[in-house]
Amino acid sequence: MTLYGLKTCDTCRKALKSLRDAGHDVVFHDVRADGLPRETLERFHADLGEELMNKRSSTWRQLGDSAHGQDVISLISQYPAVMKRPVIDDGTRLYLGWTKDVQAALT
Repeated sequence: MTLYGLKTCDTCRKALKSLRDAGHDVVFHDVRADGLPRETLERFHADLGEELMNKRSSTWRQLGDSAHGQDVISLISQYPAVMKRPVIDDGTRLYLGWTKDVQAALT
C-alpha cells in the first residue's frame, strides 16, 4: 500500500498512523519532496477525476487566474500541494482523502 501526500500534512500523518496501526504495510510517498511521475498523475486523474485538485487549499488560493486555467496534471506537477490528499493506493483501488468511508474501508 502506498500513501501519497505531504509529510507536513496532518491528515496524511493521521492516515499513515491509522493504516499502520491497522496492520497495513504502508510506504509513504511525499509528493513535494519525491515528486510524482506524470504517468502516476495521469492514472490518479483517470480514476479520481477533477476531485484530485484541492481548490480549497491555500496554495490554490495563492495561484493566479492563469494557473487556475491549467489542466489538473500540469498544475499538480508544478504545485504538488494543490493535490487533494492523501491518495492511497492499496494495489487494486485508489482512495482519495481520509474520510470516514475511506477509514472504514481500510482500517
